Amino acid sequence: MRVEFDEPKCVAAGQCAMVAPGVFDQRDDDGVAIVLDATPGEDQHEAVREAAAVCPAAAIRLVEA
Repeated sequence: MRVEFDEPKCVAAGQCAMVAPGVFDQRDDDGVAIVLDATPGEDQHEAVREAAAVCPAAAIRLVEA
């Protein structure tokens, strides 16, 4: 799995960071998400899929390998 993130679409809701904190975080200055691990381990895949599903801006895209 590879995480692709469209930063300009991000509305800084923080859902991704709450659901998958090992993969996503938020910048301190504006709350926009950042990807900590673009190729998360299999143990993170379920949480990353959920993070993509709950993103209100649809800024997260997953490329399944």
